[in-house]
Amino acid sequence: MSKFSGGGALPPKVKFIELLRGFTGGVVGIWGLFFISSLTQYPLLMAPFGATCVILFAASASPLAQPRNVIGGHFISALIGLVAFLVFGDAPWVMAVSVGLAISAMQFFRVVHPPAGANPIVIILAGSYHFDFLIFPVLFGSLFLVGIASLINNIGIGKKWPIYWYGSSTKQQ
Repeated sequence: MSKFSGGGALPPKVKFIELLRGFTGGVVGIWGLFFISSLTQYPLLMAPFGATCVILFAASASPLAQPRNVIGGHFISALIGLVAFLVFGDAPWVMAVSVGLAISAMQFFRVVHPPAGANPIVIILAGSYHFDFLIFPVLFGSLFLVGIASLINNIGIGKKWPIYWYGSSTKQQ
């Protein structure tokens, strides 16, 4: 039972400027996708993008918030969900296996992004997507949110985001 007792300290309180950064990033990111979607008639919003905003604007130093992870994680997970749906249908086991495969694939390719784990569920529950879904909303939306994060997360002295784009190390980790 001692494993479950916790005992660690809470993170420090967030400064007001960081609260403002999170609020602004979430509003601009989601409103921007909605606005572009209404102009173009392309569906650009999907629920996992709300969670992506949390990571991008409230945990921007995390490896999970780096562009490679956001874009790659969403793309790989959506691809797995689409293929699973088109091959096996919309049974509950297909959703479960798709999420498991998405997690494993994100780990394998080193692009873990937790919100992307919901992509197979979104795709399979909707049941009417085609491979163009990988472009609109998945790829476009991911790129747009990374672009907004590049602007908002670099406002202020000493702010530098992203920590990496693709990864500069050639060493095996």
